[in-house]
Amino acid sequence: MKILTKITIGLVTSALLLVGCSDTNTEAKAEKSIVKPTITEANLGYRGANDLLKEDVIPPKVEYGSAAPGTSKKIPRAFQDAPPMIPHDTTGMLPITKNNNQCISCHMPDVASSMGATPIPISHFTNFRPKTAIKGDKILKNGKTVKNTSSEKLANVSIKVNKDQHLYKGRFNCSQCHAQQAKNNLVDESRFTPVYTSPDGASKSSWDQSKWMKHIDTAK
Repeated sequence: MKILTKITIGLVTSALLLVGCSDTNTEAKAEKSIVKPTITEANLGYRGANDLLKEDVIPPKVEYGSAAPGTSKKIPRAFQDAPPMIPHDTTGMLPITKNNNQCISCHMPDVASSMGATPIPISHFTNFRPKTAIKGDKILKNGKTVKNTSSEKLANVSIKVNKDQHLYKGRFNCSQCHAQQAKNNLVDESRFTPVYTSPDGASKSSWDQSKWMKHIDTAK
């Protein structure tokens, strides 16, 4: 009996020693794997960690490009099909109102090439949310009767393109998607690198001409 007791105590002691060594090794590895911050807390944001409660802290002035329209260099898109940034000065052009949209004076397709501007794509002249109404047991989209089905056939889809080049109302306020690129020095620069799905993705939108969009070329 005494021999069994001694053997049991010995096994327990060995197990405890192994656990202790294992914990020590784990802690040592954890200390080695700690990554030191590349930016201190005092440098985070405009204010820094020590100025969060101050009310008189003024952030750096935001500066935008001052090049006149037609003289600026296009800014590569941030990612595939991203709305292009405005590379020129917009002084006096904003805000856009229902009675004043100076963007269309240069970017409409019929004048864009002569102005050296990027033409507004056909997608901006397209209503992807056609007017839907129910008349009796029929469903009408833009006045066209469609089947009450989830079928993806174009025969059951009604997308209205304005052939007279009138901007769709949902696209009229250009600055809701397109903005000027600020030239400020960031506290932490973006390390994002875009990977475009088309060779000219940095300067053009690309649509895959899917079964929903076979009759619409939005890449122009």
